[in-house]
Amino acid sequence: MAESDAVATAAPGVGGRLISLDVYRGLVMTLLIAEGAGVYGALHALDVPWVKSIAEQFMHPPWEGLRFWDLVQPAFMFIVGVAMVFSMRKRAGRGESWAKRSGHILRRCAILFLLGTGLHCLFADRLVFELWNVLTQLSVTILIAFLIMELPLAAQLLISLSLIGATDLAYRFIHIAPYDQTFAPGANFGSYVDTLLMGKLSSDNWVAINCIPTAAHTIWGVMAGRVLIGPGGAGRKAAAIALWGVAGMVIGYGLDFVGYAPIIKRICTSPFVIVTGGWCLLALAAFYWFMDIMGWRWGSTVFIIVGTNSIFIYMVSEALAFNWLNPKTYIFVGGALEIFGITGPCSHVVNALTVWAILWFMCYWLYRNKVFIRI
Repeated sequence: MAESDAVATAAPGVGGRLISLDVYRGLVMTLLIAEGAGVYGALHALDVPWVKSIAEQFMHPPWEGLRFWDLVQPAFMFIVGVAMVFSMRKRAGRGESWAKRSGHILRRCAILFLLGTGLHCLFADRLVFELWNVLTQLSVTILIAFLIMELPLAAQLLISLSLIGATDLAYRFIHIAPYDQTFAPGANFGSYVDTLLMGKLSSDNWVAINCIPTAAHTIWGVMAGRVLIGPGGAGRKAAAIALWGVAGMVIGYGLDFVGYAPIIKRICTSPFVIVTGGWCLLALAAFYWFMDIMGWRWGSTVFIIVGTNSIFIYMVSEALAFNWLNPKTYIFVGGALEIFGITGPCSHVVNALTVWAILWFMCYWLYRNKVFIRI
């Protein structure tokens, strides 16, 4: 995801940045680096009932269900789709050919793929080939969305629903023992594909083919981006995107309610993809309305700072924050707190918040010095 050219004007001929997209992306990245800093786990370990309940909203459910944290990856993929529209429009305006833009996208996807698989190697402390990381998944969804981004909106919608539907049918009708249980953890079609691709299963029951149905999130981001740069008033654009979002939520929750399929993030069932896509659209409409139309921008810079170097800080957070920076920081934070008699879970919460702040100040330093790391 290119950092500095990912956002252009809110509409043709309107000056300034699309602040809503900057803030939306920055908020998502701020939440992601908080996880890397260990904030949610530390809060959960306090074992204070109301704090624990809140912290659990920042953790994925064991299998079925939807929590707030389940919206973050879809939002990440959706935002990339919106940003692609502005980025490609800017490149086309500079006279770049479709072939040159295609080469740029292919390079970006290759780098994302390598970064994603590389993170798995760092986690395992050895060379492994695993395809479950969000960056690896994103490398596929970006390519699919780019290839169809110039088609009519109706065609893009049809393709996105076809990807969701085809995956859904595969889970329901391709049963190869012992992977013959439609939506069971570790025993479904997605798990079978993982044995073919990697010869292993995820210990947390993620599956690599999630990139197929979740390509819809990036495609829907492209569609929303095209609405934003298209003709019409800003209020009408916000209303249209919000209406799509409400429709997605009604359909997604409805499919779960009537028993067609459960909402499961780990295998990205059709209700999960549709309902989270609805939430993403609704969130974009809200950000756009309040920030770009109403001009309510108080505090937005806090998130914009993180969003301008999103891939960099994600990599730092995932590769270094929890396993290296957090324990090293605790030497000083935990030691200082112990002087005042503060130990145990409380000291770990303070330490995690300190690491979170350090990650933010890394972004702030880059932002102040106009350093934007691109891929």
